[in-house]
Amino acid sequence: MGRVTDDKTNRSAAPSPLTGHIQRLLQRIRAFDRRRPLVWNGMLTAFWVGFAVLDFTSGGWRTVADNPRAPEPVVFMMSVAFSAPLLWRRSHPSAVLGFMVPFALINVWTGAVVQAAYLQDIAVFNIALRLPMRALAWSGALVLVPLLIGSGRFPGNWDQLFVPHLWAFAFACLLGILVRTRKEYTEALVDRADRLELERDQQAQLAAAAERTRIAREMHDIIGHNLSVITGLADGGAYAAARSPERAVQALDAIGTTSRQALAELRRLLGVLRDHPDRADRTPQPGLDDMDALLAGVRRAGLPVRLRQHGTPPTVAPTAGRQLTVYRVVQEALTNTLKHAATAPALAAEVTLTYRPTELEAVITDNGTPHPDAAPADGAGQGITGMRERASLYDGALEAGPPPTAPGWQVRLRLPLEDSPS
Repeated sequence: MGRVTDDKTNRSAAPSPLTGHIQRLLQRIRAFDRRRPLVWNGMLTAFWVGFAVLDFTSGGWRTVADNPRAPEPVVFMMSVAFSAPLLWRRSHPSAVLGFMVPFALINVWTGAVVQAAYLQDIAVFNIALRLPMRALAWSGALVLVPLLIGSGRFPGNWDQLFVPHLWAFAFACLLGILVRTRKEYTEALVDRADRLELERDQQAQLAAAAERTRIAREMHDIIGHNLSVITGLADGGAYAAARSPERAVQALDAIGTTSRQALAELRRLLGVLRDHPDRADRTPQPGLDDMDALLAGVRRAGLPVRLRQHGTPPTVAPTAGRQLTVYRVVQEALTNTLKHAATAPALAAEVTLTYRPTELEAVITDNGTPHPDAAPADGAGQGITGMRERASLYDGALEAGPPPTAPGWQVRLRLPLEDSPS
């Protein structure tokens, strides 16, 4: 039943074939007028000049004239004077109406009362359409004052002289205001549509920039971490090759495993970008449950790392985005330790996760000496900058620098478990 109603509504809303033809014809006329306005003005002016001259030559003006014996040269002059200036009706409507006023006075004073005097209302229409309302008030005085003078000169012709012109003037004013209102409303709709389209394009650009930043951050974390692990395994395998071939074989196996994991993560990330959403790999992003596997890979690369946990995890696990943020921060901090900490026999790291009622804190500490090329503590390095960007997404805070009581390096992440009211 609802579908039948919708079909009826669509049929009633759709324009009829005749209306569609009329709309297309009007659009062609407007387009032609915009391209060649002088041609269109000339055609309409020629039509009205022909109408005024025909009224003179046929003697039709005498049927309504108060004085049928008015001089014919004067009548012809008035017929042309009321019609020929319409060529400038759109560019200078006030000047056209002002030019017609003396001939309107002659028209009523002589009693000829030519029908071409109604062409003043075409100028009035253009004034209502294009000029301020005060100009329309002045045009009313210019049109009606001669009629009042003529009504005083021929008192018995009030109904035939003043009233029809008054109604014609009112109709021209209302029509001009109506067309002007419709035009301004259409222009406002077009302007709004343009602004909405511009805003849509800007939002799309901002979304694309944010997505590029997110992808760059993911690529940096995935590639940087796994390459650091592979580098550590390769160095350790080269060192052990001469003394313990079995350890070298284990390092090569670990390099292969780490490489395959890195390739799998890259394929998953690139697959989301390339594939159709219905066919994209929907493997979840790593979270807190994957922390043991992450630390195992770091240990294989030669960095002893220990995991500590304080507090009780909340009944409702943190959101996937928060878990990914903690995972990536731990991953990046341990990667920086592998890359930037100077080689030392007792180099080790520790990851501490502390659950509080409203936040989760992750502290990653190592006891190595920062490498001279390490990123500064103010966050100028790309890795620390990426970690701070991740933390800020969830109103978190990240600090990086030497520990307060021991040598080495420490990264501290505080992440609220719930979104802030803002």
